[in-house]
Amino acid sequence: MGPRRSQKRAPSFRRLLKTSGVKLQNKQEARRQRQQSRDRKQQKSLRRALRGHAAHSTPRPLDACKPRPEEEEDEEAFVESLPTDMMDEDDLQQITASFINRDLSSCAPERPGGRKRRADVVRSFEKLPRKQLRTEEQDLVQLLPIKDRRGGVIPQSMQRPVDKKEEEEAEEEEEENMDAELEEFENEEEPQSSVELTAEEREQLRAQRISERKLRIAGLASAVIADPANNIKRLKELRGMLMEADPSVAVTVRKLVMVSLMEIFKDIVPSYKIRPLTSTEKAAKVKKETLQLREFEEGLVSQYKFYLEDLEQTVKDWKQRKRKRSQAVALQAYRGLAVVAVRCLCELLLALPHFNFHNNIIVMLVPLMNEPNRTVSGLCCSAVASLFQQDKVGVASLGVVRVISGLVKSLNYNVRPEVLRTLVSLRIKEVQLKKDTEDTAPKSKFMNYKDKKKNLSRMQRKWKKAEERLQKELLEAEASESKEKKIKVHTETLNIVFLVYFRILKKAQKSVLLPCVLEGLANFAHLINVEFFDDLLSVLQSLIQSGDLSDRESLHCIQTAFNILSGQGDVLNIDPLSFYSHLYRTLPRLHAGRCNDDIIIVLRCLDVMLTRRRKQVTLQRAMAFIKRLSMLSLHVLPNAAVAIMAASRAVMHAFPRCDLLLDNEVQGSGLYLPELDEPEHCNPQNTSLWELHRLQRHFHPLVRRFALHLSHGAPSDGSAALSAQLSRSAPEQLFDDYSLKDMTFNPPVAAPSTKKKDRFVVGAALLDAELRSRAEEVLSAEDTELDFTAAHTHTQGSS
Repeated sequence: MGPRRSQKRAPSFRRLLKTSGVKLQNKQEARRQRQQSRDRKQQKSLRRALRGHAAHSTPRPLDACKPRPEEEEDEEAFVESLPTDMMDEDDLQQITASFINRDLSSCAPERPGGRKRRADVVRSFEKLPRKQLRTEEQDLVQLLPIKDRRGGVIPQSMQRPVDKKEEEEAEEEEEENMDAELEEFENEEEPQSSVELTAEEREQLRAQRISERKLRIAGLASAVIADPANNIKRLKELRGMLMEADPSVAVTVRKLVMVSLMEIFKDIVPSYKIRPLTSTEKAAKVKKETLQLREFEEGLVSQYKFYLEDLEQTVKDWKQRKRKRSQAVALQAYRGLAVVAVRCLCELLLALPHFNFHNNIIVMLVPLMNEPNRTVSGLCCSAVASLFQQDKVGVASLGVVRVISGLVKSLNYNVRPEVLRTLVSLRIKEVQLKKDTEDTAPKSKFMNYKDKKKNLSRMQRKWKKAEERLQKELLEAEASESKEKKIKVHTETLNIVFLVYFRILKKAQKSVLLPCVLEGLANFAHLINVEFFDDLLSVLQSLIQSGDLSDRESLHCIQTAFNILSGQGDVLNIDPLSFYSHLYRTLPRLHAGRCNDDIIIVLRCLDVMLTRRRKQVTLQRAMAFIKRLSMLSLHVLPNAAVAIMAASRAVMHAFPRCDLLLDNEVQGSGLYLPELDEPEHCNPQNTSLWELHRLQRHFHPLVRRFALHLSHGAPSDGSAALSAQLSRSAPEQLFDDYSLKDMTFNPPVAAPSTKKKDRFVVGAALLDAELRSRAEEVLSAEDTELDFTAAHTHTQGSS
């Protein structure tokens, strides 16, 4: 008879999936200890049985020693549980005879402590099997037993040492067993009739299951939103649906649960950060409402943390292409789940910048900005740019910039340009410069005791104290960030940004990141410290002269240089003539098609080079730029033409003597040289803006309006003046307002007229009566052929 199996069933695969690794190890250890305890009890019972304790001192017949019914059942169960796989038949017959037949010898008393009893015990133990039952978790090796003080035998065992190869083989066998068990479980879940279902029936069954899951998700979400304090535990049930095991609906259900949890957290999360309680606060007695609020906050933070961990694990599985043992989701569906998880993380990054674990979300999303997948990287970059734009204080932006700087440095500047292009969206308008440290240092708003006693009387000190107390209360009630703190955060952020930019300019000038660096420098050039101006201008000039830059990159260099010179660099004695010449040379090479975004950079450069620096610019240079801009407006799109003419209007207002270009007379010696790339020596005073007359016949009505306005000298009143809205709009705003991105004209362009010309009648147009009658005769004859030879001979005969 083999050993009796345990009545307790092994845990199913579903339970293993719902159980964590630590909990599963604890269960296995407890099961192993129970098995060892059960073995020790069996050995103890066997030793007692072999000792042969008699119920009475005198032998009795078999009938007198008949046991009670309860004892019979216990003995039968015990005999069945004995390990008899290594016993001989004689030993088995002897053991069964001692319990079932009840020999008189078995009822004989035995003196305790006798030498014979000890020998019997050792002999009986030697007859026991040397191999015990093998547990499911591990093998046990039987060691030599030891004796206690009373002479009892205590069995000893140890775990069998397993080699690494054996462990790997065991793991493979375990995985195969789990896969087989999963297949059995799936077969149990789905009835045998489902295999025979048609495709339409399977689709209907799947739609029914999805509908059931949707109703459950909606019910749980509604309960949490209706009463978050009392139903916070429902979040755990909803989060448990992320482990949906049905392969037909697993992907859809998990996506729905992710989005639902994201919306729930956006609704129920408070507008403050929850900190952990100290030991003193936990020990203190509080009101019932306070205790309930603490429990709600603790549960909310824990569930939010678990939810973020689930999203992070989903993204990690997709990046590692790691197949889960659940087999519920195929590898092809990992990308869709990861995109939804990233979208949820981006929404939480923007919606909850004040709540816990915001820095953890930043650390998760910033590396994904450099992901080769365009969808994932686009979501992360747009979310970071939006965070920069909506962050007013700058604390969250500072955290993101720090992580981006570390990412760029760790990857040795081998990142996507979109990662650095997001830095342009930073809202930094004012920083603490080095020369203004004393001016921007926080001044003491309140007088100290010595100043009060020296300058104020007793009554004034009393009133001053009350005033200061009131000011402190007002500041606390306002709960707004101070300007000093904001400037300090912005200064630290900008220092990190410039550190990244300058490293790339120094080490990776031929990198694909150079356009983004130049664009960022052009955006924040007015905030650069004066100490870096000379080195930065020399670097920009060398980049332009190298000839390796594209037109857009060179325009960014020019914009950066003039932003530096128009800000703090106005005190520097530098003549940027080479930058003027390079812009003048670049204007005819700009793209005239749909991708004419370089016009925006040109407009910014013109504003900072000509309008703001009108005192440092000569009239010849201004006239040369106006002439070249009018030539450029002939072959660009309508919105670009309008913006360029608006920039020319601003230059004409800054230099009133440019009206010489509206006259046909020559103003000096020489001829205009349009092919010359030096604005100072091309003789622009000897030409005129004849392009404006061509532009007055343009199909776009706004272009015609601006051309007429400039041809009259850009007057502020009169019939040729612009409307108030157009005259106040900046060139960049006009470029965006009248853009053709939607493939529509703004304002609409009228269709060409379909007016028919008057028909010319030959007979009515002749003044001579004889000739008119002759023409009518000829036209009235339909089939008559004209004979010009006869008429020719008639005229000769008459002559």
